[in-house]
Amino acid sequence: MATSPAMTYEQAVEQHRWEVPERYNIAQDVCDKHPRDKPAMIHEDPRGNVRRLDWGELQDMSDRFARILRERGVERGDRVAMLLPPIPETAAAFLGVWKVGGILLSMSVLYGDDGIRHRISDSQAKALVTDEANRGRVSEDMVEEVILLAPGALDEGSTDVERADTAADDPAQLYYTSGTTGMAKGILHAHRYILGHNEFELCHDVRAGELFHGMGEWAWAAGISPLLGPWRLGATQLVLQREGGFDPVKQLAFLSRHRPTNVFGTPTAIRSMMGIADAGTRYPQDFRVVCSAGEPLNPEAIKWFRDQFGVTVLDYYGLSESYPLVANYPFMEVREGSMGRVMPGWDVQILDEDERPVAQGERGEICLRARSNPHYPLGYWRNEKASQEDFGGHWFHTRDAASMDADGYVWYEGRADDVIIAAGYRIGPFEVESACLEHPAVAEAAAVASPDERRGHVVKAFIVLAAGHEPSEECAQSIKDHVRGQLSAYAYPRKVEFVDSLPKTLTGKIRRIELREQEEGAG
Repeated sequence: MATSPAMTYEQAVEQHRWEVPERYNIAQDVCDKHPRDKPAMIHEDPRGNVRRLDWGELQDMSDRFARILRERGVERGDRVAMLLPPIPETAAAFLGVWKVGGILLSMSVLYGDDGIRHRISDSQAKALVTDEANRGRVSEDMVEEVILLAPGALDEGSTDVERADTAADDPAQLYYTSGTTGMAKGILHAHRYILGHNEFELCHDVRAGELFHGMGEWAWAAGISPLLGPWRLGATQLVLQREGGFDPVKQLAFLSRHRPTNVFGTPTAIRSMMGIADAGTRYPQDFRVVCSAGEPLNPEAIKWFRDQFGVTVLDYYGLSESYPLVANYPFMEVREGSMGRVMPGWDVQILDEDERPVAQGERGEICLRARSNPHYPLGYWRNEKASQEDFGGHWFHTRDAASMDADGYVWYEGRADDVIIAAGYRIGPFEVESACLEHPAVAEAAAVASPDERRGHVVKAFIVLAAGHEPSEECAQSIKDHVRGQLSAYAYPRKVEFVDSLPKTLTGKIRRIELREQEEGAG
């Protein structure tokens, strides 16, 4: 659905229709339908080298990778795990998996080795696609096939491959998400899920041929969907392959060199840019639309960005299970600090514990009516009990609390459970605590969110030390390093506080809520 500044929100809701064909394949819709001579990607590596690819090149590369998978015995429904940087070959490999009817599991190189092994083992991946830099992080006996992929590896070879004829409901993508207990769970999405990402029409207003840049990693919904959604609408993707963590100076300089008109950012990235004096003057841009998601974007960041670049950032909200649910749009007034209004085509309501709508302005839980749009997941991977609990009823409960004002704007009011949202990542406290307990100095551990000016929140661990160990900066750093190595570069506790005991219920469960409230009060 095309949008225009003259459109009203009510008109967008009235005009919206879901169009989901019975037979559908992401690769065909996102890649193969485009004219071969049109630009598909501009890629810049960490050394500043630039590659430009037309659709014909990407189509051929993805066909070659699909052929490789066929030759390695990958069949419909097999899981293909990927541990790669964001290079053109990685994107082509994604498409190749869908062309053979496989299920994609993309992992971040920022994951710790335990997190990688858990995902590969739990998904029962048949093949692992990686590079020389990362192949040693996984025991090759965990998968049947290991495929090494490097720049240029798909430039030659036969493109003759039998493509799978998939239904819209056939499984296509596994995302792993953290909860309050247990290890990360795999969320299984069907090919149709990309059709549910109507934020690229309604929020980004993506236009064919325009240059689009997404700052998210290709391992999360907020990284892969800003790759696939704009491609589906004919945009050219601008990709930055980073070396190390996010650097706001390098990011703005990159954007200023290439001048994309449409950008997806994250609150953490935007807040980190606020430390650069005269950013708009030093790094001039051609932004037309800039959107943000992953966690609420604070009003100060919106105002700063508008002052620097003349564009109001449009914030939207969603989860790996279904995304987005609520958003701001170019055709609607932005109320800074609000996540906007419910996405057209999405049945989202603020409900109480009995699944009844709360009164206007009252706090409730953001809930999505089950099976009401194409993005609704097939379920959790190999977890029928959790699938039935979360997706089998009338509503999917996000466990995010919010209120809705008289004009339908939704205001985020925190988590309804203990999941930690730090820099846009959802981090399960159980995983952090389990990793802490593996350290010899730790007897007990509790992980909660702690306010942070740049990242919104960071992970904080309250630690009860084992006998024979004393509190010290060295001990705290050792625990941080241990958890970072076990989990990831984003899920480790950036703060550690040593305590004599942890607050608990009568049955011995840790009362994280007390620690969380303590942190919010101190922040």
